[in-house]
Formats: sequence, structure tokens, C-alpha cells
Amino acid sequence: MMGCLFSRDNKKKELDEEQPKTYSWDKKDRPDPKDFTIADLKGETVGRVPGSVDGQQFIINNCQDCNIYIFDHSATVTVDECNNCNIFIGPCKESVFLRDCSQCKVTVACQQFRVRDCKSMDVLLHCDTQPIIESTTKIRFGCFQYSYPELKDQFASSGLSAYNNNWSNIHDFSPVPGEENWTLLPLETKVDELLPAPTTEKFSLIRVSTDVDQSFVPVTHGKRRKIADESCLILFFHSENVDDVIRKFILNLKNEGSVLIESRQITMAYQEISMVFGEHPYLKEVSKAGPIIALQFNGTDILQKCEAFVKDLSSDVATYFAREAEQAKSDIDNWHNFVEAQFAM
Repeated sequence: MMGCLFSRDNKKKELDEEQPKTYSWDKKDRPDPKDFTIADLKGETVGRVPGSVDGQQFIINNCQDCNIYIFDHSATVTVDECNNCNIFIGPCKESVFLRDCSQCKVTVACQQFRVRDCKSMDVLLHCDTQPIIESTTKIRFGCFQYSYPELKDQFASSGLSAYNNNWSNIHDFSPVPGEENWTLLPLETKVDELLPAPTTEKFSLIRVSTDVDQSFVPVTHGKRRKIADESCLILFFHSENVDDVIRKFILNLKNEGSVLIESRQITMAYQEISMVFGEHPYLKEVSKAGPIIALQFNGTDILQKCEAFVKDLSSDVATYFAREAEQAKSDIDNWHNFVEAQFAM
């Protein structure tokens, strides 16, 4: 009997030794890479809904003739070997990298954007830094235009500002003398021409708007040829409703035939404001409220139009812009020099 007990105790000891010890930190749910991968599909409509990616890395690989929607924010996204796909990629905190793709139409918001070994691509882009292409041909760029209710918070989670968009400032690592590897899409291009709104049941609860005037990112003219000789830079100082005011202001000027060339959100101390735009004591206090949003417009009689619409703004929104054409030109030059110096640091 004692021998049997001894034998059972030995077996129990051996089993205990074979079982690896588990700790509390081992029991945490770890992301399954398969949940953040779309691969090897043909002719399907697939994607992820808000809250399902939640800042993870994402992979899209080897898809053909697909509609792919990532309606959430991510850390990084790689898109490899895709052909004839329509792809939406929500705000990405770091980089989006497209490689070995062809005949795809992509709408994307990110901090860094890079394309390598791709051809015949259309891209509606929001990019915080300068977009880069390499060994790529026949790629066309336009400004990001899209909206759905969760997009604002997703931009914030990714550390992106809707106003900081370098979509048309392309750097080509491998230019070909006498040829253009990239061009800009026609000004009238609409997002629903490139990316059909999802109609499958999975995305039925997402309230997507492709109306350019409702786009969360202001649609800018970029480096296209200006429509008039006169331009104006206007600063909006921070307040609770400044985004709504700006949206209305942009639409009013658009309806008057003017275009928004570019936008920028930046923090400036009053000393910096004075250095760029001169002394304006009324800006000393309002400059402490938060980031400044600068909008550059172009159009006939743009100074008079800006002044007329500024009068209609709510009293809690402070602005600055030059009233004379020469000062407006000087403000724009000084502003660009300041921004370039800040981002070169």
C-alpha cells in the first residue's frame, strides 16, 4: 500500500513539473493577427467597423477586385500585391505603405504615406508629412474627402489634425527625366467616383457621407494652378465652436467662387504671431486659448469677401487677416517661412 501511495505521489510530482507555471500577465487577451489581416480575396466587399481595429497594426495582402473598408484608426497599415481594388483606410497614427499594387483606388488618412513599385493608382489623401513615391508610375493624387460620425475621434486617437494635410506636396524618389510619374486628379473628382459607399449589411450602421461639403477634412486646392491673382491668409483663434465656424466660412467662400488653397493647425505664442504678422494687441489674450487654424484662400476680390464674412462670425471667434493686398501677400510669405522653419526643427 505504501508503495502505491509513493508511486502516485511521484506521478503527481512529475505532472506538476511538466506543467508550465502560468502568471497573471500571461492570461491577458492578446490580439490575434488574423483579426487585423485581409488577404487572398477576390471579388469581395470586406473590412472592419469602428472599434474593431482600435489602434493595432493592419495588413492587406494579395486581394483582387475587392472593396475594402477600414472604418477605424490603426497604428500602421501595409498594402501589398493588390490589383483593381477600392480601399478606404481610416486614420493611421504612423505609416501607410503600398507596395506592388496596380489599378487600385485608395482613400486614406495617415501621418506618413509611401508608395513603392505601384502603377495606375488613384489616391485621395490626407497626410501629415510629405508623401513619398518610389519606382511608381501613373499615380494620381487628390485631397481626402470623407465623413462618418466616428471619424473625428479616430483622427484624435491617431494624433492627426484635419487641417494639416500635405496631400499634393509629393516627393518622387525615382524621377524619370522628361516623364511625370505622378499628377493631380481633376479638381472636380468626387470620392464616390473612386470609392463606392458600402452597401453590405456589415456596414449598414455606419453613416457615411461622401458629400464634399461635409468632409471632415477640409478639401483644399493644393498645388494646382491658382484661379486668381489675389490670395488671403486668415487666422482663426481657438474657441469651443471654431470648427463649425470654419466649416461655414469655407462653404460661404466656395459659394462665392473662391478656393481653399491650404490649411494648417499650429500653436503660436503671441511673440511669434507678432514676428510673422506684426503687433496686434487684441490677439495677445486670444492666442493663449489654444492652437491657431490658418486658412489660405484664393479668388477674385478675396479680401473683400473675407471681410464681409468675418462680420457675420459669432463674437467669441477671434480672427486676423490683412485688409490690403500687399500686406496679404507679405503675410502669406512670412507665414510659409515660419511654418517651414518650425517643421524643419
